[in-house]
Amino acid sequence: MSVKIVVAVTDGDWFQQLRHIPQLTEVNFWSPSPRTFRALQPGELFLFKLHAPINMIVGGGIFASSTVMPLSLAWEAFGASNGVSSLTEMRSRILRYRKLDTSTTGPVEIGCRILTQPFFLDENRWFPPPPSWSKNIVSFTTYGTDEPEGAALWNTMQDAMSPALSNPGFFEQQSRFGEPMLIRPRLGQGAFRLMVTDLYERRCAITKERTLPALEAAHIRPYADGGEHSPNNGILMRRDIHSLFDQGYVTVTPDHRFEVSRRIREEFENGRHYYELHGSAVTIPLKVGQQPDAGALAWHNNDRYLG
Repeated sequence: MSVKIVVAVTDGDWFQQLRHIPQLTEVNFWSPSPRTFRALQPGELFLFKLHAPINMIVGGGIFASSTVMPLSLAWEAFGASNGVSSLTEMRSRILRYRKLDTSTTGPVEIGCRILTQPFFLDENRWFPPPPSWSKNIVSFTTYGTDEPEGAALWNTMQDAMSPALSNPGFFEQQSRFGEPMLIRPRLGQGAFRLMVTDLYERRCAITKERTLPALEAAHIRPYADGGEHSPNNGILMRRDIHSLFDQGYVTVTPDHRFEVSRRIREEFENGRHYYELHGSAVTIPLKVGQQPDAGALAWHNNDRYLG
């Protein structure tokens, strides 16, 4: 099958910051402006090419998703995996790219390209971009493996990545060599948070609250208890409801109704606002494959909910 490969102009400081972080599972290749990105589908390759004078492909990752998010949420979700050491540094760099005074205040939105399984090549394995690459490219260009340059890029990339591919868990075994194919992104916590936020259209599934800093992506079945960072294992909730959900004081039934445990009243002699929501319909995504997993909901009802 044919897959697409993006080669993107990459900031050297971003690359250097990330290449030294051990066991990195995901990165945010952000854009200083709130640009949408539709060049790839999940599972295709996104490669890093450093600026001149280096002009070499030095690493990459598996494209998982893209979105536009407030800077503050991107920092909360990814932290140092944004390729900067602090929120202050990230904001300053974004304003500088936008040619704005670094003392500018107010919210900032950025483009987020979420990559999983990032890899950073040893310097002796860096390689040049395809011959058609132009020095006038300031963002990225796309190649298809059904074309000669794209096929050559795929093969060169695999040769360069051979040491990384020998590490257990980097790619699925069947994806390591041979014909181009999509690679299933292994989502991390940051990608999970942003994808669930978008799936629920930035509204709490229970209260319809839209104040983004007050919302969190709740795991139905926690990662520590065998759950995955998969969007259908998540529900967007207001922060206080998320906390109650994690502790079993509330749940979501398999038919997507919100239930509140009697234990809130018994233990805290309070909870009127929560009981007013008892039995209400939970808003879920329209696409069946993106809706809460029935097995995960059953687990929460039976193993976490206090009843």
